[in-house]
Amino acid sequence: MSRYGAMFARLTPKGEGAFGAFLMLGDPDLETSAQLLDAVIEGGADMIEVGIPFSDPVADGPVIQAAAQRALAAGVRVGDCLELIASFRQRHPDVPVGILTYANLLVARPGFARDAAEAGADSLLIADVPSIEAERFTRDMEQAGIEPVLIAAPNTPEPALRRIATLSKAYTYCVSRAGITGTHAGGQFDAGLIQRVKDAGAPPPIFGFGISQPEHVRAALEAGASGVICGSAIVDLASRGGGVCGLVRALKDATRERLVNAMN
Repeated sequence: MSRYGAMFARLTPKGEGAFGAFLMLGDPDLETSAQLLDAVIEGGADMIEVGIPFSDPVADGPVIQAAAQRALAAGVRVGDCLELIASFRQRHPDVPVGILTYANLLVARPGFARDAAEAGADSLLIADVPSIEAERFTRDMEQAGIEPVLIAAPNTPEPALRRIATLSKAYTYCVSRAGITGTHAGGQFDAGLIQRVKDAGAPPPIFGFGISQPEHVRAALEAGASGVICGSAIVDLASRGGGVCGLVRALKDATRERLVNAMN
């Protein structure tokens, strides 16, 4: 069983949602980045998603774009990020690790999927590759032993959703709104999208984009999602020297409320 499979097998029977924390690797420097990765796990994150610093992250809002620029300015490169993942894997052998990146990186670095898998990553999401063009990448990922993750949105047509269901393996990244990542507005958490994803036979749906408060977590899970991923709120707090452990703990606690309510 994959680490994602083991995570869902542990959480789902309890009625508990998965909480994923996103961090930009190398922001603001390698040492601090490693400490932040440990801090989100201390806060209770069930899985992590990490960004590879990239000069033109078209799906990312200003907070994560700024984090990527800080990491690049500090001289962080792909090899450094893979070393961070490998070091994290040694400290946390059971936590699923997903990479979010862009197609240019994979095209410019043949063998990236293999290198990521060898470092200990479990999944790879290429944010700017639509499902109709994804198979050339997902084939390489699966050969390398890393699980593809594809994005589904409320306006994703049925043929594309069927492709996503076929190609995505670890989970299905469901966007809660059009546009980019960020904390400026919560998502709509469309229950219809979740049902369509499940009806298509896709992997467990995880909501991202606009997750920054416990009420967002609750709304996403009430819509039927198997979990959520929070990025910009964590990255923003970290950039201001705040304690990300406390934020993660508050958001993770919201994933357990259905379990607590059922016991009361």
